[in-house]
Amino acid sequence: MNRNDFLKIITGATAAIPFLSFGRKNNSSIIEPVSIATWRFGVKTTARAMDLIKEGASALDATEAGVKICEADPNERSVGLGGRPDRDGKVTLDACCMDHLGNIGSVAAVEDIVHVSSLARAVMERTPHVMLVGDGARQFAIEMGFDITNLMVPDSENEWNKWLEKSEYNPHVNVENHDTIGQISLDRKGHLAGFCTTSGMGFKMRGRVGDSPIIGAGLYVDGDIGAATATGHGEEVIRVVGSYRVVAEMARGLSPQIACEEAVRKIHQFFIRRNASMKDTQIGFIAINKKGDVGGFSMRPGFQYAVNKLGKEPQLIDANSLLS
Repeated sequence: MNRNDFLKIITGATAAIPFLSFGRKNNSSIIEPVSIATWRFGVKTTARAMDLIKEGASALDATEAGVKICEADPNERSVGLGGRPDRDGKVTLDACCMDHLGNIGSVAAVEDIVHVSSLARAVMERTPHVMLVGDGARQFAIEMGFDITNLMVPDSENEWNKWLEKSEYNPHVNVENHDTIGQISLDRKGHLAGFCTTSGMGFKMRGRVGDSPIIGAGLYVDGDIGAATATGHGEEVIRVVGSYRVVAEMARGLSPQIACEEAVRKIHQFFIRRNASMKDTQIGFIAINKKGDVGGFSMRPGFQYAVNKLGKEPQLIDANSLLS
């Protein structure tokens, strides 16, 4: 073999290496974006998120845009504008967000601000803190240029006046009082993010805060594993650090579906240990893993969640439940 023949062989072999590597990389990194959200309003919010992800938006941007639809709708009586008031007639909102890097932001007991999801993100990105509450959160919102809005729409006021006739606290959580939108998404880059936003339980005690703004309870995202969010009776979700528990179960190798089931079973066990009544108590979890697999499960029938995958028709799923 002469020098020229040798160089031709080496040059050809070297040129083939990037091509072969590129092919292997593409085959092993196919990502199927998906967005899922609690309750039937999630059909609209996940559709918005997927439209943006299709255009190249991040999971964080897309999910925020999705939940803001629900926050701005006065007909959705347990999130944002028109949320149910507390027993003193004040509408207060809670929210949190988390991205694939572990950045977090949260606000609680906020009055007069519609888009508390965006406010939670502002806490995450514009402050050295992770949570602001009450008047301090409202003051920060004003400083950030958020609009001040009366959240008490006529329907909310009418419901409050009717509630005052008996003043009974009834923490029944289902379609008629679904109380939270939690939404989590996986984008084209394989990045996960989520938001959880709510007006909390209707006619709650003044100052009551549930699981929705608490990282690890109402929402948790691990960029290497998956994400989960919760809805329902917040005190019970907090008790077991519910959303973190779901992600931790996925880290052990369980599917999103089985992980959600395990979290609900743990809550059920705590009820039994305390000999506490489970009457009218509802809890639901939804989850996504890094592969785009999804799951959802609830304590009792009635919980629904929306699943929207790129290029496919959105689905509203009736979740399986532990109790009949």
